[in-house]
Amino acid sequence: MLISPTLEKAINAQIGREMGAQMQYINIAAYFMVEDMLLFGQIFFNQAAEENAHAMKLVRYVLDAGGSIAVPAVTQARADFKTPEDAVGAALQWEQEVTQQINELMDIAVKERDYIAQEFLGWFVNEQLEEVSKMSSILNIIKRSNGNLLLAEQYVQQTLTAIESTESGNA
Repeated sequence: MLISPTLEKAINAQIGREMGAQMQYINIAAYFMVEDMLLFGQIFFNQAAEENAHAMKLVRYVLDAGGSIAVPAVTQARADFKTPEDAVGAALQWEQEVTQQINELMDIAVKERDYIAQEFLGWFVNEQLEEVSKMSSILNIIKRSNGNLLLAEQYVQQTLTAIESTESGNA
């Protein structure tokens, strides 16, 4: 077995949190869809799918390392958002908490001198920089729009198009 019982248990807990994040992002997406903010809705539906992929990546790691899967119950996701800032602020707070959780997993791997786990978890550490940055940017854009969410969506769409164009040009 290439995974310690301590790390196995901690990763199983993280799998549950990733699944909880998926549900949270579905609720945020639904909030935006009900408000006819289709781009923001799609961004958060995509985020939900990404959280599911993160959970499954963790599952595969535990199994490949010879461990067992025991996903804990997932707490109910919040769905009572009052404003767009409230919804995206909840996402940002969630990603900041996940960053701390991933760092704690890395701490266990470092303490146990589990170099395979450190290499694996390094991907998640880097991913959290992207996640926190994305949610922070969306929140700032919404705040700067002064309540004009159509303007905020338009800006985000133009930004995404520019980024995709730049990335495809670099490929």
